[in-house]
Parts: sequence; structure tokens; C-alpha cells
Amino acid sequence: MNSLIRKSATPFGALVVAVIFLMMIFIVAMSGVTHADSVNGTQNGRLITIHDRGVEKVILSQSATVGDALEEANITIDENDVVEPAVAEKLVASDYQINIYRARPVIIVDGNMRTKIITPYQTASQIAQSADIKLYDEDITTLERTDDIISDGAGLQLIIDRAMPFVFTLYGKTATVRTQGTTIGEMLTEKGIKLGENDKVSKDLNTVLTEGLAVRVWREGKQTITVEEAVDFEVEKIENADREVSYREIQTVGIKGLRNATYEIIVQDGKEVSRKEIASLTTKQSQKQIEIVGIRGQYTTPSENETITWDFLIANGFTRKQTAGIMGNLMQEHGFNTTDTSGGLGIVQWTGGRRSELLSLPYPENIYTQLGFLMHELNTNYISVQNEIKAYDSLENTVFVFQNKFERCGICMESQRIQFARNIIASH
Repeated sequence: MNSLIRKSATPFGALVVAVIFLMMIFIVAMSGVTHADSVNGTQNGRLITIHDRGVEKVILSQSATVGDALEEANITIDENDVVEPAVAEKLVASDYQINIYRARPVIIVDGNMRTKIITPYQTASQIAQSADIKLYDEDITTLERTDDIISDGAGLQLIIDRAMPFVFTLYGKTATVRTQGTTIGEMLTEKGIKLGENDKVSKDLNTVLTEGLAVRVWREGKQTITVEEAVDFEVEKIENADREVSYREIQTVGIKGLRNATYEIIVQDGKEVSRKEIASLTTKQSQKQIEIVGIRGQYTTPSENETITWDFLIANGFTRKQTAGIMGNLMQEHGFNTTDTSGGLGIVQWTGGRRSELLSLPYPENIYTQLGFLMHELNTNYISVQNEIKAYDSLENTVFVFQNKFERCGICMESQRIQFARNIIASH
């Protein structure tokens, strides 16, 4: 029996050991999960590092924006301060570096002018820009601490040493240039301009530069220059017979091209006396401009012009008899042709200064242009003719007044004009 008992005890002990081992593993695993949850809980947020006046502050935040994070960190921002990223920027990344540039008073010394501003900017160009002060490349700026903080009210000052502006013509190109040089010679050295054997200067190199002084440098004799020039674009016009002649619509905007043109020039005493193009290279092709232009009335026949004229005069307040009387004259003059002849231009046969004025208008041989010009004259220099015609609703009176005071014909053939007028009123 003793041997039987010993044989059965061995597997039971192993079972107990196995159970205890599994329980330990479970406890360790649960401890790891709890620890992991604890770690995740402490890092639930964004790591934000704030740099303010040389001090670095780190917080873990769930704020939605930069501004909210700064408020959470108990950091106050003045309206003149600058924050990067901006206070309104939303926080989406896991960590951020926030820089705060605190506004402080700065004295700007620009010649005889002293300006005090409150600015957060750090560089001379940014400080000047914030004060709406323009700096040029040749200006020299110095940022330094002020000696008298109490009287100046600022601990920092920006000193601007302005370059001297003058008018400089260099080999034919003129521009306003600035320099820190005192004399013309110093300016040329500063600009890296070395005078050649045939180069000339309009003034002595020791001449002191003053504001607005004109200085010229040129090369005497024959020389070759290459300049970039614009190339005009071609204009294609698409005619629209339904639009007035004054109508113009740009369908595709043209773009000018560029070319490098090489010229052989001759300069004497600083003045160009001749120029000859010897080569040209297109560097950018121009692009054609396409325009829609109105041509209504541009290609009408005399018969069509008669109908257009009738409708036009009626629309301008003339009665049927008055309209026919005027048109009888126009039929006699040029048969409603709008062309230019030795006897005159268009339906009225305008001559002299009146013809020149009409020719100065766009599309002078267009029927609508000529009718508009006719009405313009009747409303201005010949207003008395219009008033006299409209005073009587008479075909014959209109023919007489128009031929003698508007047409002012030499051999009028009045009876034929009246007959034309009667034929016109009968056909309309």
C-alpha cells in the first residue's frame, strides 16, 4: 500500500505546481496591462514646448488650438506679441514647438527723424517694415541698445544709415541708384564698375555725390550691345455683323513675346549717333489676341442703307414727310452710297473739315457711323437746321432747308430732290 500511495502522489503534486505557475503568469500579465493603462493615461495629450523670453516650458495638453494651450499654461499674450504657430492654429500633431516673440519698444533713428514703435520683430528689416519704413539694399542698419532708457523709453534702437540716391546712366540705361560712396570714384568701386580704355564719365571721379546728381558713363566709338525687347502680338479680328461697329470683345488676351536684339551703335561725346540691328533671337513667342468686333452696316448695299436711314430718322423724332425730305437730298447727293469720292465722303458727300472729322471716327464708311455723325451735326453746329425742319411738317420745306442750309449745294437741282423725296415716302 505504501508503494501505491507514493506512486499516486507524484502526479497530484505536479498538477498543483502547474496551477500555481499559471496563476503567477496571469497576475504578471494583468500587472503589465494595468501598468500600460497607467502609462497611456499619463500621456493622453500633445507634448507642447513653449519658448518665452529664453524660458522653456513643457506641458501635456489636450487643447484644441495654440491659444488654448497657452491659456492652459497660464501664459498671457499681448496684442502686439507674435506667436508662431499662430494662436488660432489648430493642434493636430503629437508635439509642438511654440515660440513667443514679445513686443517691446524700439526707437528708429532715420536721419533727423526718431520714431518710437512697439514691435515683436527681431531683425532690422522686419522692424522697419512694421513701422512702414522702406529700406533699400544699399542702406546700412544697426540694432543696438540705447544708452538712455529713461528718456528714450526703450532699451533698443534701430539706426538707419541711408545711401545717397542719384541718377545714373550706365551705357545708355538710366535709373535712380543709391550708394554709400562719397564720390563718383568710390561709387564705381562699390558697384564693381571698371572703366575700360574707351569709357568716359560725365564728371570728375572726385566729384562728391549729392542727392539727385546726374552721372553718366558711356563708351566712345563703335560698339555692339544686346538688349531685351518686347515683341507685339498679332491681333485676329472675328467680325460679327449683328454687333454695332463700336463693339469690341477680347476673346483671348494676347501676350507679348520677347527677343534679344543685337545692335551696332556709334557713340560720340556720350550720345548715340547711329544704331543698326545686326541680329535678333526670339526668346519667348508672342501669343495671338483674338477679338470679336461689330461690323453692322459695314457691308450694306445702297438699298439697305435707304431702309436703315428711314428707320434711323424716324427714331430720332422726324415725321414721315421730314424724313422723306432729308432722304430726297441724300439720294441726290450720293444715292445712299457710303463710299469716299472726289466729290465728297458718304451719304451727305461731306467735304473739308466736316469730312476730316468724319474720317477721324472708327469705320467712317459705315452707314451707322455716317448717320450718327449726321445726327451729331444736326444736334450741334446745325441745330438751327433741325429746328427749322421740325417747325413745319412739310416735305418740300424740308428739302429746301436741308439742301440750302445743311448740304449748301452749288447746283442743287431742287425739283429732282423733291421727286426723290416723293418716291421715298411712297415706298415706305
